Amino acid sequence: MAKNLLIVESPAKARTIGKYLGRDFKIMASVGHVKDLPKNRLGVDIKNDFKPEYVVIKGKGKILKEIKKEGKNSDAIYLAPDPDREGEAIAWHIAEELKNASGRIHRVLFNEITPRGIKEGLSAPRELDSFKYESQQARRILDRLVGYQISPLLWAKVKKGLSAGRVQSVALRMICEREKEIFSFTPSEYWSITAHLKSDTPPPFKARLIKFDSKKIELKTEKETKEILENIKSKRFVVQDIRVKQRTKSPSPPFITSTLQQEAYKRLGFSAKKTMTIAQNLYEGVEIGSEGLIGLITYMRTDSFRVSDDASNEAREFIEAQYGKEYLPQRSRRFKSPKTAQEAHEAIRPTSAFRTPENLQQYLTKDQYLLYTLIWKRFIASQMADAILQNTMVDISAGKAIFRATGTVVVFNGFTTLYDIEEAKKKDNDKRGDILPPSLKKNSVLELIKLEPKQHFTQPPPRYTEATLIKALEENGIGRPSTYATILGNIRQRDYVRLEKGRFRPTELGFLVTELLVENFPDILNVDFTAHMEESLDMIESGKRKWVDVLREFYSSFEKEIEKAKKEMKGEIETGLKCPECGNHLKIRAGKNGLFLGCSNFPDCKYTSNFTRDEKGNIIIEEKETSSQEKCEICGRDMVIKRGKFGPFLACTGFPECKNTRPLKTRESNNEINIQCPEKGCDGMIVPRKTKKGRLFYACNRYPECKFAMWYMPVDNSCPKCGTRVMGIKNSSKQGPILVCRNKECDFKQAFDPS
Repeated sequence: MAKNLLIVESPAKARTIGKYLGRDFKIMASVGHVKDLPKNRLGVDIKNDFKPEYVVIKGKGKILKEIKKEGKNSDAIYLAPDPDREGEAIAWHIAEELKNASGRIHRVLFNEITPRGIKEGLSAPRELDSFKYESQQARRILDRLVGYQISPLLWAKVKKGLSAGRVQSVALRMICEREKEIFSFTPSEYWSITAHLKSDTPPPFKARLIKFDSKKIELKTEKETKEILENIKSKRFVVQDIRVKQRTKSPSPPFITSTLQQEAYKRLGFSAKKTMTIAQNLYEGVEIGSEGLIGLITYMRTDSFRVSDDASNEAREFIEAQYGKEYLPQRSRRFKSPKTAQEAHEAIRPTSAFRTPENLQQYLTKDQYLLYTLIWKRFIASQMADAILQNTMVDISAGKAIFRATGTVVVFNGFTTLYDIEEAKKKDNDKRGDILPPSLKKNSVLELIKLEPKQHFTQPPPRYTEATLIKALEENGIGRPSTYATILGNIRQRDYVRLEKGRFRPTELGFLVTELLVENFPDILNVDFTAHMEESLDMIESGKRKWVDVLREFYSSFEKEIEKAKKEMKGEIETGLKCPECGNHLKIRAGKNGLFLGCSNFPDCKYTSNFTRDEKGNIIIEEKETSSQEKCEICGRDMVIKRGKFGPFLACTGFPECKNTRPLKTRESNNEINIQCPEKGCDGMIVPRKTKKGRLFYACNRYPECKFAMWYMPVDNSCPKCGTRVMGIKNSSKQGPILVCRNKECDFKQAFDPS
């Protein structure tokens, strides 16, 4: 029997570590957390210093029983879950279950799952970190207090099934506020004039008007632009000044969690959750030919740019062998980490610089290869020499006008030969204008090919993508590396936002919930307040604050807000519109079929209406019905377009004698369905397609990367029986349209009522 018991949280990691440790070690996996707060109640004794009630997670009883049995017969027990707050909590809870074990309990940390990383971890065992555990516990309790006390209020005041989260609700507020910025944005017109020129030698080039009559030019109207064009079109274009300047461009640091998620989204189209799942696999171990199972990257939840001397020296050795000494800086690069960084971990890097992506490609899945390549290139490039660029700026006079042309020449490519941070941008840009003819000299006369006036309009701020939202969360101090993927995952799973072309757009329900929470819980929804809480959690981890004190401080104000909201919170918001029937105020309310406009004078006035918003965010009352060219196939009467819970539909004007309804047909050539693909980690949209035989079906537009498909017309709703998102409309000759669950194991179906 093994003398030592080593416990990790992942079976994959257990298999990799088991390869390197001999018969003296028994390796077991907890398969994640083993204890948590109960699901069906608060589980926090607020009056007793917020004492948490931990219960064994369903399905983990058998695992704990086996771990305890093995622990009784082990000389030493090594707890090796991931080296972060969550991993510390797993280790702490397992240690509580093993308190009667005969062996001494040690905590070990593996920054990389390689022979070196495992040896280093086992050679430096330590005690369990109570501060790190208490920090995780405080976060868990904070999230439970907010979620389990605000969500029931939303159920009572608005509708069942809504939820709120301490951090995700702040992220949603940021998305909603960005949408309001877009609503309030007024585009401004401006013009530019570009001169297309050529010298004695090719290539032709472009120069842009920057001054007129010795003043910086800002063209606001077409009239101004035409006046200047008239003034300069017959003038000689003469080189007035040439300035050449050399500059260096340094590489970016190796990845930390947030930058990896951002770059993987921008370059590979990976969601944060997908990135972290793949990175976890690369960290825990992949089967690599004769090497067997081995971890390919260091731990992927980190906010530190620190790199070990061994790793940077190995990278330098590889660079010199592969590219030559001129690609090496004089000494290893060191990058300064953010102020809030936990320096216990290194940056995300390959466990060996010599394991190139090309050598590993045959052993990796396509997505593993893409992500590993990104991590490997970024790390190797971070230890390479600067790129040297030569910038040329040419000012050209034409009467009273001054035009400027700029060009950039790479003198030495340095790190950009492997990884250029602007590489993605260059793919879509025409860079011919950056190359200036070598014959340009002061006082040279240039030939004008044409003058090109162009109208422009200022653009509103863009909606957040996953990458830009992660960046904004990080800049505002909201969340930490280990939480970004969860935050974004929670947002995407709610009906509070939808993805349009990869960008977050709030739904009307998202607006409603956010406005109610901002009004009733101003602290919880405050960005600065949330950032302060993150700082407090960091201080608990460093031993500078007591976890109970942080919770007391938080709850003293939160409890008052909860009690006030119970009495005063309304499940509706003002619109500024008047009821067309009685003149009272119209409010946005939630009903079983979604949001609607209702009169504030209810029940005396029962006016209701669906609504939309225009591009400025103004609420538009929808007409009850619109005529169509369709005829009812049952009774022959006209069909009209109505709007219901699932969008527009056709209904017979013979109601109630004829109850025929049917969904509006969706043309194959467009994407009018506007439903996000329900597959986890996919941000595609459902679109209509046809089989080779012409049969209509519905599939994800990211095929073949995503294989989602269904035969029935999709409906953006969750099954009330099993929770499966996106249902279907099945047409029955006897019963008419039927709403069905697409989960083959669920038998839910009901008559389809589009209203």
